[in-house]
Amino acid sequence: MKFIRLLAGVLTLVVTVAALATETYPSRPIRMVIAFPAGGPTDVNARQFAQAMSEQLGQSVIVDNKPGAGGNLASSLVAAAPADGYTILYNTSSLLLGALLYTSAKHDPIKDFVPVVRTAGVPLVVAVNSSIPARTMSELVALAKKQPGKLNYASSGSGTIDHLAGALIAQLLKIDITHVPYKGTAPALTDLVGNQTQLMVTTLNTLVPFIRDQKLVPLAIASGQRSQVLPDVPTLSEATGIPHLELTAWNGIVAPAGTPSEIVNKLNAVVNHAIGQKEFVEKLRAIGAQAYGGTPAAYGSFLLSEQVRWKAVIEQAGVAPQ
Repeated sequence: MKFIRLLAGVLTLVVTVAALATETYPSRPIRMVIAFPAGGPTDVNARQFAQAMSEQLGQSVIVDNKPGAGGNLASSLVAAAPADGYTILYNTSSLLLGALLYTSAKHDPIKDFVPVVRTAGVPLVVAVNSSIPARTMSELVALAKKQPGKLNYASSGSGTIDHLAGALIAQLLKIDITHVPYKGTAPALTDLVGNQTQLMVTTLNTLVPFIRDQKLVPLAIASGQRSQVLPDVPTLSEATGIPHLELTAWNGIVAPAGTPSEIVNKLNAVVNHAIGQKEFVEKLRAIGAQAYGGTPAAYGSFLLSEQVRWKAVIEQAGVAPQ
């Protein structure tokens, strides 16, 4: 009997300590890990949210860049961190794609994390070299069907979102275009502008300078509605007649599995508060991004749906895990 009372007392103490820790969270800086180098579009987005979160939480949210292994280095690091809310992952689709494309991945993108919130995304744009005789998606499809396999589309690498987006579009439109992978976005764009390749499906903010210089021509933007940045460019659904054809380089926040729901909800609340501020949303729009927000459950459902979608594309495209 004494043992039972003692055990009950210990359990009560543990629960009380956990509750107090949650109530005072955060009591020290939070580490926000991202899988990309400093200065890139994901890093810029992450720092916008980190600053807004720091201001609300009263503690610094420090961005920690951990590129490498197709995003798996950052993902595995956070998956193995204590589930106390002090190490979180500012993630992209690399959270899912890394596990699908690399046999060395040490994390399960669904089981090893708890979703916090979907933060922002940059829509992908289908663009062609200005010398290509196509100014609409219909003209591009006609050209591709007239010359099967002759049109090349560039990407920043095999298995990246721009590679898989191009593969998905080709599947849906039933066209034969040849994938040419590069080691990064910069060399891919260099050859696209030089007409070594003819088209590319990549992020709006990456393409805008080349579009403004009339070196590249945008045919469609893969967002739910037209962009304020390119208001005359139709959405991919408008241009193809395929509904709900949205492709974005999306971002979000996840925490290690087991993180208390109170902490998850607090982080979710501060992000949604930032997204509710007009000035913050305008900062994102200025860099070509759109804000999302929403509940942890909604982000969890989105992650599952994206995992199913891209797994099917990877299998159809014949991309072998490395």
